[in-house]
Amino acid sequence: MLPFKEIQPDTRISCRSIFLSDWHLGARAANPATILSVLRNLKAQNIYLVGDILDIWHGGRVHWSAEADEILSELRRMARAGAHITYLPGNHDAPMRSGAEAPHGGWKITNELIHETADGRRFLVIHGDQCDSRLFRQHFMTRLGSRLDSSLRWLDNIYRKKFALERGQQTPFEWIISKSNELMSTGYVFDHRALSLATAVGADGVICGHSHKPAMREWDGKLFANCGDWVDGMTGLVERFDGTLELLDFSPVAHAVWAATHAPEEAEALAEVIG
Repeated sequence: MLPFKEIQPDTRISCRSIFLSDWHLGARAANPATILSVLRNLKAQNIYLVGDILDIWHGGRVHWSAEADEILSELRRMARAGAHITYLPGNHDAPMRSGAEAPHGGWKITNELIHETADGRRFLVIHGDQCDSRLFRQHFMTRLGSRLDSSLRWLDNIYRKKFALERGQQTPFEWIISKSNELMSTGYVFDHRALSLATAVGADGVICGHSHKPAMREWDGKLFANCGDWVDGMTGLVERFDGTLELLDFSPVAHAVWAATHAPEEAEALAEVIG
């Protein structure tokens, strides 16, 4: 059982640092309204955007929205107010690593960094795609995966509406998405590859995203922490002012946002997906 702390709607969060990854803004599966709601109740000295924040280079239709624009505006406001924002590109926003034009957010861009917590621990912060096999690190694989995921979710929406599925009823397209994610999963191999990178730079552990699997566990005295995603999981990692790291679950915020903007049966469907 992961040590999640569940965050209720309108809860204000004040912390030394927050690590957020895999928003996938621009993809069909993004949840910008939930992200915006959380940011408006957040005050952090350090904000780390741990990759795959933007997903606009996949070659397909870009699903941008007014809420996505507001997220960028909110980040700019937070930067002006004194927050130190660092963007670490991932595989879905990899063109930013080579200087591709992207919306300006008042952030610093770097591929990796060392974060020192208030209690003196040092963590390597990376997106995590650096730990994939050479094949999956190719950008064409990322583009292919984005297109397939978008198509499957589009078909899933059509299928649900056509057959008026009740809460808890899985569609064939959900099954395919689930099995695809299992196929891509490398289990604890990913943890060990990430921690080997941390060991190489003398860090006490690693903080990453990429796998969409939130985690916090120790291997041989080093901490592996994954802040999760905002497509299905709605999780983030915070550092309290004493240096304590904690996983936060924002699913209740997502439920409230969807309940306010969607029909009851759609809100229930989301609740079933993200718990």
